[in-house]
Amino acid sequence: MSTDLFDLHGKIALVTGASRGIGEEIAKLLAQQGAHVIVSSRKLDDCETVARGIREAGGSAEAYPCHVGRLDDIQGVFQHIRSKHDRLDILVNNAAANPYFGHILDTDLSSFEKTVEVNLRGYFFMSVEAGKLMREHGGGAIVNTASVNALQPGDKQGIYSITKAAVVNMTRAFAKECGPFGIRVNALLPGLTKTKFAGALFEDPALYESWMTKIPLRRHAEPREMAGTVLYLVSDAASYTNGECIVVDGGLTV
Repeated sequence: MSTDLFDLHGKIALVTGASRGIGEEIAKLLAQQGAHVIVSSRKLDDCETVARGIREAGGSAEAYPCHVGRLDDIQGVFQHIRSKHDRLDILVNNAAANPYFGHILDTDLSSFEKTVEVNLRGYFFMSVEAGKLMREHGGGAIVNTASVNALQPGDKQGIYSITKAAVVNMTRAFAKECGPFGIRVNALLPGLTKTKFAGALFEDPALYESWMTKIPLRRHAEPREMAGTVLYLVSDAASYTNGECIVVDGGLTV
């Protein structure tokens, strides 16, 4: 029996941190389901590489650079969306920063500020701008990429874990206040995923093995394994799912 619950034709989607890793796989999958995807990250060339690949595969995509840690960049991408598309149906807040890997007591101010600016302030004001645009057009869907570190702080990942815990409550706060406008806000909490972003966890054999002993599936995830949950959350299949934080971690937190 066929279903169109996951059909995104006619939808405009903005995916941040989409030049590689989980964000790239999310952008590709949303495009495969029919959405026009705005591929966004700090570097235009990297965004265009992904957008071109989507177009060559028969999808619809464009590249637009945005550093979500900079408020001017956030204003710029939404001015572009308003002028070119006049609406936004889907926002995936996936860009993140984790510049410091070490003991929490040795966290420097620069690393603290960068992590908070991107992971917390960036997600907040991206959601504010998207929410305003979605409110004008009867609703939409926002998905925040958090982390299992929001539930169980990662060793030597103190400030990163703290910001991801804040993303969980931010998700619920936006879901509560924006639900009346038809805006659904949910979060994805990935476990250990093989990305350049998580490189430090893979470069230390002892640390990696310690993770493997805790994951019932006894393996890490590939970025593509996160995209399906996001597709569900932004599709009609999740039309009554709001304020949820879905853990995709191979059973780590069981």
